[in-house]
Amino acid sequence: MNRIQPLQTLHRRHCLLAGMALALAAVPALAQPTFDHGHAAWTALLKKHVLPLRGGQASQVRYAGFANDRALLKAYLDSLSGVSEAAFNGFSKPQQMAFLINAYNAFTVELILTRWPKLVSIKDIGSFLQSPWKPKWVPLLGGKVSLDDIEHETLRKRGRYDDPRVHFAVNCASIGCPALREEAFTADRLEAQLDEQAQRFMSDRSRNRYDAGRGKLGVSKIFDWFGEDFRLGHRGIGSLTAFLARYADQLADAPADRALIRAQKAEVVFLDYDWKLNGVGT
Repeated sequence: MNRIQPLQTLHRRHCLLAGMALALAAVPALAQPTFDHGHAAWTALLKKHVLPLRGGQASQVRYAGFANDRALLKAYLDSLSGVSEAAFNGFSKPQQMAFLINAYNAFTVELILTRWPKLVSIKDIGSFLQSPWKPKWVPLLGGKVSLDDIEHETLRKRGRYDDPRVHFAVNCASIGCPALREEAFTADRLEAQLDEQAQRFMSDRSRNRYDAGRGKLGVSKIFDWFGEDFRLGHRGIGSLTAFLARYADQLADAPADRALIRAQKAEVVFLDYDWKLNGVGT
């Protein structure tokens, strides 16, 4: 009796079944869309609905336009929500930062739209007991997180990115906040984009300026609320005044005043923060 042929046939069947199993296992992976690290969909919406002011020092948002393009916004938000924690952990640090900044800004726009157009300030969405940044409604990285979680527990988490320039990139839908950038943040341009956001914000005399008459350097409350980030963060700054010294040319006109800021001898005071909505026509 020839046992070799049945054994060969059985072996071929096992190989065939194994090959089919591998092929079927690969189908879900192939069906998974590749995440767009260029964030093209978000850039398209921003270019259409964000109006830069004074060379980008500030911006106004056409929330009515975003409302008309709500389906496109939700499609982008879904693409962010579709990224698993494991996939995110495989991103480079610049990719992670760009992802988180864009997510914060895009979900903030979506939050505003839930109450548009009857909204004067994002703070009106919250209550006496809970700010609008606390509820965990954002589907991200396999769970539900709050806007505060994105900013404070991830972007600002000590030892993770340690870059205070994120404060010039995330936008809280308020006039006092650094401008909502008219394009998405992307990993390949992140350094330049963050530097430009810092330059733009520090050049905005409505929020940061040296008052020669009073002899005081008035800066945004952001530097009060998150002063530790500027002392401990990016490029070994060492102190808030050392950070501000880098922007002396943006903060003052007179050479003597600029020299005072560079020497870190200007008295720093914190200006009132404008929480009114940064929307066109509001």
